[in-house]
Amino acid sequence: MRRKQMIYLLFFLILLLAPFYLTEFRLALLGKFLCYAIIAVGICLIWGYTGILSLGHGVYFGIGAYCMAMYLKLEASKGALPDFMEWNGVQELPWFWKPFFNPFFSIMAAIFIPAMLAVVLGMLTFKNRIKGVYFSLLSQAVVVVVVTLLIAKQDLTGGTNGLTNFSTVFGFSLSSPMVQIVLYAITVFALFAIFMLSVWITKSRLGHVLIAIRDGENRLRFLGFDPAVFKVFIYSLSASFAGIAGALFVLQVGLISPSMMDIIPSIEMVLWVAIGGRHSLFGAIIGAILTNGAKSFFSETYPDVWLFCLGILFILIVVFFPKGIAGLFEAFPKRIAKFFEKGVKKGESDSVVS
Repeated sequence: MRRKQMIYLLFFLILLLAPFYLTEFRLALLGKFLCYAIIAVGICLIWGYTGILSLGHGVYFGIGAYCMAMYLKLEASKGALPDFMEWNGVQELPWFWKPFFNPFFSIMAAIFIPAMLAVVLGMLTFKNRIKGVYFSLLSQAVVVVVVTLLIAKQDLTGGTNGLTNFSTVFGFSLSSPMVQIVLYAITVFALFAIFMLSVWITKSRLGHVLIAIRDGENRLRFLGFDPAVFKVFIYSLSASFAGIAGALFVLQVGLISPSMMDIIPSIEMVLWVAIGGRHSLFGAIIGAILTNGAKSFFSETYPDVWLFCLGILFILIVVFFPKGIAGLFEAFPKRIAKFFEKGVKKGESDSVVS
């Protein structure tokens, strides 16, 4: 256990020191990947530990991103109407935009609005014992509804273009390299805090209950537990993680649009966890970083065939390493130990024969 803790600390220390050995462009890419890793941790909690396959986490990511983007857009407008509202003939700032003048309200909204939406969806589904593929389809339906709404209300949300053209945050220029380094460091600390909280949950009694829900929900119900309560809690917690990731993503990337929270991005989020190892929180982080890193590498190096390269990579890992990258690293020491054990036994048998 202590060896794992040392690996975790070393990993996050390497991430924290990235500004010293990465270029500005590569650092921005890594910061984006770490936002994705935050989402992956939440999906690992609900899918790998609780058995809830959500194909709609892009919604929670997008809501968190829009909450932060609304504040950034209002700050960039300097008291005037946002440019896209003027283009669409809006005369007055809508009432639900006004609280986002306050950056602290925006941060809290990015965390709690996704969580509240998840609570509502969870209460409607888990209390009625809807699970498995039916829940997965419902989560995708929520994605379709929210994305359609954002695109249709172009005068209020920016439509397909989304929200962009941000200039400052808390009065500091977003284009400043120092500001970007600070935002990157905040992302690393946020990922570390969320990861450690998730590790604590999985090691606690709550974590054992979540695993029991995954492996035998009816047995847990017969023991007097209400699985729906635990499922709603962990689902809303993972949604808040996705909202935090969305807020940090906007600060570093500088835009958010409905296409970034649609069905395909939501499915990709699940693939990150599957590739990293859905039963490992650390594996989910590695999966998110490596998958998006591979996506970036293939698109730069092989622009004509990068989608095929990425697809082949997915197939190879899913077919040959069903437990993901984390399962591969867990199995490797055992195989080495077996190899040496067989060598010792063979040596002993040879000595007996001689």
